[in-house]
Amino acid sequence: MTSSLPPAPAPAAPVFIGANPGPAVAPDLTVVIPTFNERGNLEPLVARLAHVLAGIAWEAIFVDDNSPDGTADALRGIGRRDPRIRCIRRVGRRGLAGACIEGMLAAQAPVVAVMDADLQHDESLLPQMLEAMGTGADVVVATRYAPGGDAEGFSAWRGRGSRLATTLAQRVLKVTSSDPMSGFFMLRRETVEELAPKLSTQGFKILLDILASARGRLKVKELTYSFGVRQSGDSKLDNRVLMDFLGLIVSKASGGLVSLRFLSFATVGAAGLVVHLAALRLGLGFALSFLVAQTIATLTAMTFNYVLNNLLTYRDRRLSGWAFLRGLLAFYAICGLGAAANVGAAEWAFYQTAQWWLAGIAGACIGAVWNYAMSRALVWKDAA
Repeated sequence: MTSSLPPAPAPAAPVFIGANPGPAVAPDLTVVIPTFNERGNLEPLVARLAHVLAGIAWEAIFVDDNSPDGTADALRGIGRRDPRIRCIRRVGRRGLAGACIEGMLAAQAPVVAVMDADLQHDESLLPQMLEAMGTGADVVVATRYAPGGDAEGFSAWRGRGSRLATTLAQRVLKVTSSDPMSGFFMLRRETVEELAPKLSTQGFKILLDILASARGRLKVKELTYSFGVRQSGDSKLDNRVLMDFLGLIVSKASGGLVSLRFLSFATVGAAGLVVHLAALRLGLGFALSFLVAQTIATLTAMTFNYVLNNLLTYRDRRLSGWAFLRGLLAFYAICGLGAAANVGAAEWAFYQTAQWWLAGIAGACIGAVWNYAMSRALVWKDAA
């Protein structure tokens, strides 16, 4: 029996709103752009990319760390007009390095560029960078510090700090780039896939991590540019960048034996030791017995360490609300054994030496490794 239904209509061709993005072909270049509160820069950045990459099959992947200003919503709106624009919205994960890695691994193109969304990177350099990749370079770095480049967009203190960090990275890690701290570079996706297991998702200096992890195996070419002035939004750099940078230097110099997260945890622990000794001295000043003063000091230091680690060491999976309180209780619980050993060892050391500060240090060191291992496994779960 022949069906009386009319034939299904042919699927309609996609309709693009606004500028024609070109034919739907596999991209030759993916531009990865990490974002946090960059809504005001998106439209001009996409327009600039469309202009300078005319004639090149490209896509842009914006990796947004759940910006409260609606960056992801704005990107979805742009993506409806131009399917070359994609957005990965990350919830519960934070950090520029991790965002760059996720974006590069999600790229369709064989060549990937990384740049900022703040309009300080000169996007007109992208075609030249892509051309340089075709001449045998493994990595093309847009440098501010080779002859012909400049960093006029930096404040004086940030400029000095960047140059000092560059010199330290070159001498300690033996990287040859004039600007290993650059956030504007291009490389092959297969290079990222090979190095990804060695890269840290923390911190801001993903290029330095890539160059150090490759251990001199990558052919680097540099192109100079002028670092511009931010047009909209606020800089994401703060004092935590220094801790991340120094941690990355030590981690790579040690061959990965000491992780960046452990270094941050240890730094917080050192600060907690100061708090511990101050609380212990204060308790003794109020004529408390050493056992009582040491117990109070231990609880004070534990609370301090938990709060600071939540803000810094594990900021990419920071706990808030009820989860913060549950985490605090869990932190107390898993550190209970270490704290008991802390108090007991410190009391013994005090009555052996009569040196309150030495006894405090001895007690605080007892639970250090335990605290790190258990908090990583049970409080801030799945953190690498």
